[in-house]
Amino acid sequence: MDTSLRPAVAADIDWLVELRAVVLRDDLTRLGVFDEIRVRSRMRDAWQPEWSRVVVVDGADVGSVTTRLDGDTRWIEHLYLAPEVQGRGIGAAVLRAVLDEPHAGPTRLNVLQGSAARRLYERLGFVSDEEDDVDVFMTLRAGEV
Repeated sequence: MDTSLRPAVAADIDWLVELRAVVLRDDLTRLGVFDEIRVRSRMRDAWQPEWSRVVVVDGADVGSVTTRLDGDTRWIEHLYLAPEVQGRGIGAAVLRAVLDEPHAGPTRLNVLQGSAARRLYERLGFVSDEEDDVDVFMTLRAGEV
């Protein structure tokens, strides 16, 4: 599979909020917090195309990743892949590409409690440093990548 990242554009938001709803539905439902409107509005309200890239596999747009700076912390957000391409190493390739980009401070992300994505993040060196009933906040261990 040919995997690449392209810059996101404002017009991507419509299909990306739908992708987010599909990808998060099962975990949010399991956690008792799924809301059809909120799952879309949270991304629509926070998403910045200038910080985001679209994951392209074999010429098709299949996902997204956002890299946002907050002080010296790099946040990885909105990493979503269409269900039909999950489990093929694409998420790991996208994360490695992002982590290979120069950054001097910590890199953080959050994942839903019980999400299978947590295993991927842990394999790449992220450790849990804060949790609540819904989210697990993770930071890349120093010297990893």
